Amino acid sequence: MDDFYWIGLKAVPGIGNVAFRRLLERFDTPEAALNASPAALSGIRGIAPAVIEGIKSGEWRRFAEKECRRLEVSGACLVTYISHDYPKSLFEIPDPPAFLYVKGKLYSCELSIAIVGSRRATSYGVMTTGKLAGALAGHGVCIVSGMARGVDTAAHKGALQAGGRSIGVLGCGIDKIYPPENRALFGEMAGKGCLVSEFPLGTLPLAENFPRRNRIISGLSSGVLVVEAAEKSGSLITAQYALEQGRDVFAVPGNISIATSRGSNRLIKQGAKLVDCVEDILEELPPEARAATNAPLFQPPVRSFALTPKEAVIYELLVRSPLHIDDIISQTELTAGEVSSMLLHLELKGAVTPLPGTHYAVTG
Repeated sequence: MDDFYWIGLKAVPGIGNVAFRRLLERFDTPEAALNASPAALSGIRGIAPAVIEGIKSGEWRRFAEKECRRLEVSGACLVTYISHDYPKSLFEIPDPPAFLYVKGKLYSCELSIAIVGSRRATSYGVMTTGKLAGALAGHGVCIVSGMARGVDTAAHKGALQAGGRSIGVLGCGIDKIYPPENRALFGEMAGKGCLVSEFPLGTLPLAENFPRRNRIISGLSSGVLVVEAAEKSGSLITAQYALEQGRDVFAVPGNISIATSRGSNRLIKQGAKLVDCVEDILEELPPEARAATNAPLFQPPVRSFALTPKEAVIYELLVRSPLHIDDIISQTELTAGEVSSMLLHLELKGAVTPLPGTHYAVTG
C-alpha cells in the first residue's frame, strides 16, 4: 500500500523531486501529504495553488492504481530515497529521484565506475570497453552504464562475463526493452546485476529522457570513463554531470581520423585522465576504495541504513559539505529541537560524525 501513495504523490502535476521531499519533510509520509488540508499544504515553500488543487482532486488515484498493477506484473519494485537500499551517493546530485524502479539488487553503498560512449562504437571501442569493464569487475568494481547500443552494451557484457556486477540506468520505463536486440542482456542484468529507472512504467525511450537519466549514471559512480564519443555526444553530458558532481572523468584516446573519437580526445585535452589500462582508473580511487579492490569480485556493503524523511533532509545537506548545526537549522524547515534529535539518530546509525565546534559531516 505504501507504493500506492509514493506513486500517487509523484503523479500530481507540479510535484517534482524537490517538492516531494519538502512535503515528506513536513508530513513524514506521502499518504499524510496527500490527505493534508489545503491550509497545511499552502504553508510549504514551492507548493503552488495548482499543486494543492491537483492533490485534492484525487485524479492521481487512477494513475497510482494502474501503476501498482503494472508494477506487480513487471517484477520490479520501488526503492524510495528513505530506504536502506537507496544509493546514498545519489544524495550528492542536485535532483535525486524520490524513488527508483528497480529490477535486481541495488545496494546503498557500492564502489562503481560508469563507462559510457558512442552507440556507433568501432570494433576498437567495443573491444577496449569490454576489456576495461572486465578488468574493473575483476577488482570488485561495479560497472554502471545506460543499456544503449555500442559502448554501453559492451560495458555491461564485459562486467558480467568477468563474473562482476553491473547496473543499467534506463531512459525508459523498466518494463520496456530498448534496444530490442538487448532482450537477453536485460534478463541477465536483472539476475546478476541491476536495472533502474526513475521513469514510470510504460515510458517510451524518448530522446529527451536520456540526458536526464545521465545524471543518475554519474551519480551512482565514483568516476566516469568515456571510451568513444562524438563532439555532441550524450556521453559528454554524462561527463559534464560527473564534473559538476565532483566525480573523476577518464577518457580512452581514439583514432584522430574517426568522428567518434573527437569528443573523448577533447575531454583529454580539457583535463580528463587518459586511460590505456585499468590501473589508470584504480590509482585514482580513494585509499579505502583501493583497498576494497583487492577483494575477490563484489562484496556486499556491510554498512547501510534507512532514513526518515527528516533525517534525509539533513543527510542530503551534509553529504555535500560539513555544516555547523546553526547552518543546518537555517537551511531546513526543521526546528532546532528536530535538527538536534535527527543528528543524534543519524550519528547512532553511523551515517554522520560530529566534528569540533558543533559541526557535522557524513561518515566515511
